[in-house]
Amino acid sequence: MTSDLKTMEEKQELDRIITMDTILFFDMDGTLIDTDYANFLSYKKAIHSVTNNGLELTYNSLNRFNRSFLKIALPNLTQVDYENIIQKKEEYYKDFLSETKLNQEIANVLLKYSNTNKTVLVTNCRKDRALMTLNHFGLTEKFDEIFYRQISDNNARINKFTNAIIKLGIPPKLIVAYEFEEIEIACAKEAGIEIINPLIV
Repeated sequence: MTSDLKTMEEKQELDRIITMDTILFFDMDGTLIDTDYANFLSYKKAIHSVTNNGLELTYNSLNRFNRSFLKIALPNLTQVDYENIIQKKEEYYKDFLSETKLNQEIANVLLKYSNTNKTVLVTNCRKDRALMTLNHFGLTEKFDEIFYRQISDNNARINKFTNAIIKLGIPPKLIVAYEFEEIEIACAKEAGIEIINPLIV
C-alpha cells in the first residue's frame, strides 16, 4: 500500500469517526502545542530571578517541569519564594514563545473540522498563557469554547473534561478528545468520553 493511499484511507476513517454531531475536545500543552521547553525556560529564569542561588537546572524532555518538580529541586523554598517563582514563571513565559512548537498532526485535525464541528479547548493552563500561546499560532478563533484551569474551593484537582461537559450540557458520547497525558486520558474516560486520540492525519 502506498503512503498516499494509506493517508487517504486514514482520512476516510477519521471522517467516519467524526460525524456532523461530533464535538471535538483538544488539550493544549503537550497535545496541540509542545510547550515543555518554553515552560522549563520560564521556570529556570523565574528561579534565578527570585533565589539568585545559581542552581543549574537540566531540561528533561520526558518530564514536564511543574510545581512538584520545583519543590523537589528547591526543597527549602519559603512559601513566599515559591509563590513568587510561580508568578514570575507566568510573566516570563512570553519571552520563550519562540520555543513552543505546533503539533501539526493535531493542528490539521483542528483546522479541518473547525469549520464543520464544534471545537473546544479543554486545558489546565491559565487563561493568559493559553491565549498567548494560541494567538502565537493563530489558533484562538478556531475554538468555539475555551475552558481554562479550574481549582475547587478546597484547592482540589477538578476533572477538566467533566467540568466542560457539565457547563456545555452535552452527552460524552458525542465527544472525540485529543489528549496525550496519561493522567488526563484517565480523566477523559472517567468523564464518559469513549473516543480518545483517533487516527491522526
